[in-house]
Amino acid sequence: MDTILNFFPYVGWVLLAIMILVLVHELGHFLFARLFGMRVDKFSVGFPPKIIGKKFGDTEWVLGLLPLGGYVKIVGMVDESMDTDQLSEEPQPWEFRSKPVWQRMLVMVGGVMFNIILAAFIFVMLTAIYGKSYRPAVGSVKVEEASVAYTMGLRTGDFVSAVNGKPIDPIAGLSGMQELLLADPLTIDVEREGAILHFEGPRDIMTQLNQNKGGFGVEFDPPIVGYVNPDSPASAAGLVPGDKIVMIGDSLVVFYSDLTGYIQRAEGTEMSMRFFRPDSVTQAVSSVLMVAADSLQSIGGTTYEVALSADGSGGKYLIGITQVAHIQQYDFFQSIGSGVSETWLQTRLVASSLKRIFTGQDNFRQNIGGPVMIAKVTKEAADMGAPYFWNIVAMLSITLAIINILPIPALDGGHLVFLIYEGIVRKEPSLKLRMALQQVGMFILLAFMVFVIFNDFLKL
Repeated sequence: MDTILNFFPYVGWVLLAIMILVLVHELGHFLFARLFGMRVDKFSVGFPPKIIGKKFGDTEWVLGLLPLGGYVKIVGMVDESMDTDQLSEEPQPWEFRSKPVWQRMLVMVGGVMFNIILAAFIFVMLTAIYGKSYRPAVGSVKVEEASVAYTMGLRTGDFVSAVNGKPIDPIAGLSGMQELLLADPLTIDVEREGAILHFEGPRDIMTQLNQNKGGFGVEFDPPIVGYVNPDSPASAAGLVPGDKIVMIGDSLVVFYSDLTGYIQRAEGTEMSMRFFRPDSVTQAVSSVLMVAADSLQSIGGTTYEVALSADGSGGKYLIGITQVAHIQQYDFFQSIGSGVSETWLQTRLVASSLKRIFTGQDNFRQNIGGPVMIAKVTKEAADMGAPYFWNIVAMLSITLAIINILPIPALDGGHLVFLIYEGIVRKEPSLKLRMALQQVGMFILLAFMVFVIFNDFLKL
């Protein structure tokens, strides 16, 4: 019961996302229809019953009570309304059926095109405003035990040399792990104790990712300083961004998470810290606070030692540093290129995921999400901040585009199949056949929606 009650706060965010997606999708159909001189009787966001409606020109603009979709009613088109009364009369110049096949095809793909354009626009703006954050691929990786990578055979301390045959980008590292789903099979090469080892991922990697609590479970976690709080023990000790923490007392620091644990266990008592400063980090070291220690990395820098105590006034013991992360900024034109590339990547990813699901390579029930799961994910993204929310909206827009282009009657792809047939044989399929297939398509979609909603509640 608690889980069901907790669902209600999600509704607002998912409704906002769905309304944006539906509005953009139907706007694509509408604008192409108007471009080619077709009359549109109704533009509805949401399905009946009608909450509010207002007519402008020939078109009634409607907000429906049921928010899980929308439609445009184009005169002379057989659609979800099953209204065929106008088809008994001679086609008029403003009707869908009177236009050339290529124009009708553009009208049908207009929604899909606009959903892809929306996703690209979002990715471009996110890149232009926020840039892209990367954790540098430095040193060995940390592998979660309850993860896909651990099951594959990877272990903490491995040096990842290549993923799918491509060397690791020293800047981006594993931030592009989404691409793993595009490989069949996934391959990872690592260096371990002087040997090169080769690992293959599971064929049902999406299912495994959902089943393993640790997800894929591989990350670079270098103990490198990214930011130093000016009023902190670390600042007083002379640490600067770019320093690599090497030791706390007699304990070797391999990962940033190790550093956090050591600081908490010290409970504010004085501790010695050794860190390596590369020659590329130009800030001078205070001779009063620090002395050169026995170098653990003598090439390209110097190792220093300092004594400091963590500040425990905030409930946790902190020294005032955050982990390094590279934020790559883009100008607007660079953002366009990056946004388009991201759209292409995510489109391939969604298409590949759907292919895995519908071919049985991955478990259908575990990897299909309906309105409830969409609401949950959307709310979680909104709680994390605007960039995460809009990223989810972009992903949903791509998913909506790909699903709509599937050759299922009642979807845009189904209408497109009819038009392709007409373009080839120079004759429309019979009205009786189109109506029958439209009804079958509506039944399939309704049954699928009932299934995914029921499946969503089972997964809560």
